[in-house]
Amino acid sequence: MTLSTGCTLSDSGLSALSDIDNTLDARLQLIHSNIWYRQAEDVIDFSTEALRKIDLSPGAAKNIILFVGDGMSISTVTAARILEGQNRGLAGEENFLSFGQFPFSGLVKTYNVDAQTPDSAGTMTAIMSGVKTDFGVLGVDQKAQRGNCESQRGNQLVSALMLAEIAGMSTGVISTSRITHATPAATYAVSVDRNWEDISTMPVTAVSSGCEDIALQLVNFEDRLESQYLGSAVDGLDVILGGGRRHFLPQNAADSDSTFVPIEHEVSASRIPLGSRSDGRNLIEEWQKIYKDGRYVNDLAGFSALDLNDTAPVLGLFNNSHMRYEADRLSSLNSEPSLTQMTVGGIKLLKNNPKGFFLVVEAGRIDHGHHAGSAFNALTDTIELSSAVRRAVALTNPTETLILVTADHGHVMSIAGYPRRGNPILGKVVSVGGDLPAVDDEGRSYTTLGYQNGRGFLNIQDATNADLAYDAPINSGRHDLTEIDTANSGFHQEVHVPLSMETHSGEDVAVYATGPGAHLATGTLEQSVIFHIMNYAADLTERARAAIK
Repeated sequence: MTLSTGCTLSDSGLSALSDIDNTLDARLQLIHSNIWYRQAEDVIDFSTEALRKIDLSPGAAKNIILFVGDGMSISTVTAARILEGQNRGLAGEENFLSFGQFPFSGLVKTYNVDAQTPDSAGTMTAIMSGVKTDFGVLGVDQKAQRGNCESQRGNQLVSALMLAEIAGMSTGVISTSRITHATPAATYAVSVDRNWEDISTMPVTAVSSGCEDIALQLVNFEDRLESQYLGSAVDGLDVILGGGRRHFLPQNAADSDSTFVPIEHEVSASRIPLGSRSDGRNLIEEWQKIYKDGRYVNDLAGFSALDLNDTAPVLGLFNNSHMRYEADRLSSLNSEPSLTQMTVGGIKLLKNNPKGFFLVVEAGRIDHGHHAGSAFNALTDTIELSSAVRRAVALTNPTETLILVTADHGHVMSIAGYPRRGNPILGKVVSVGGDLPAVDDEGRSYTTLGYQNGRGFLNIQDATNADLAYDAPINSGRHDLTEIDTANSGFHQEVHVPLSMETHSGEDVAVYATGPGAHLATGTLEQSVIFHIMNYAADLTERARAAIK
């Protein structure tokens, strides 16, 4: 026997190789009994089987569901996965969120054209239109100038949801933030400023130049499409569920159904007005006049009473501002539906269309929890997103529905120290081999999760509304945590750089995919590629072209 080196083995050498082979085979049999080895083999089998079953051809997807965890960085996914596992009595690290078991995933670059660390308007516009754009603008390319209404003309983009609507698919937008907030607004609106949620926030020059506020664009979505794309015949959004009721109501409007007004994550703790429109218009009533068979609901009871077999459109506005954090919703009177409940309802309302449906679901309050420096709220809302995804998978046919889960951007929360396996993810670091909390060089204990910047340390025992942080002074730097239960829902992590609000981060986020076209969600992608994955999977552009007479 001759090796590549040209050396010749003696008979004794051949015998030694035979002994090694026998030893290797025995060792591999022992290794195969290891649980981690068997789990890894199962993953390979699952992935190869999924690839064999998937339809790789364009247009194979009848339906698309896009889930966006606003601010759901990879560290957020990791920490939420561990927390969910620990909530179930596991060590935590071995747990999977529902979308973590999708067969395909990749990394997504989030920068805006003009910003290394992005905002939600520019990132969601890239996801929905296939074109990366600037910080703070919605549905327009980089040639538009933020706040300049005139620059909007000629620079408008077409979103995947618009194409789906023109193609005759049923369409829906669901969010736990205001439905006029940047991420959901990028699905249906065109605006050179994400802050133009209603006319009261717009300069007079913008209004006189013909720009419309975002809430008005939502109500007039059907007319806008038909006037902009001649020959199209659309029926408008079928499902609209979220917060932001104040942007649809006139200033000083009576709104007796509102018993709770959450604090804005952008401002200090002041009560949110019941109505903020300065033009005196009631857009909820205007929507009801346009859709005479439409159903408007404003609380959990109204939502629960909906006939989900009825194909009439639904408008649900469950809060004057953002909806409650999931933990806060559960600790209250449950006056609002959860993200999972809205997702289930949305799918059931949309799935009867033979041409299919396009649904966007945003877990908006993940982002707000991070901005307020509350890992507890951010992770709890991420776990709720996982629940919504799990139900969506169960309610749809995997051979005809593309489901994508991604984030618009990340946050500056980190997972650090050397905590031992199973250490509470919200707790203080107990090092590998240790029994007591580890301490820094100054003798103080520290948490596994922390933020680089933000408002800093706060501890309000058992509080479930992260936005209470905006009532407290900024409190950066290290603190004595000896007597503090850092896993308590009202604990806000320490920060290094004091700011009025924690910031986004610029690192890549993940995209997870299952169903027709999911194989394209792999590698490191520009964020704009996500639109093109959806467009390929459901052939949205060609279906829209064919529908225009």
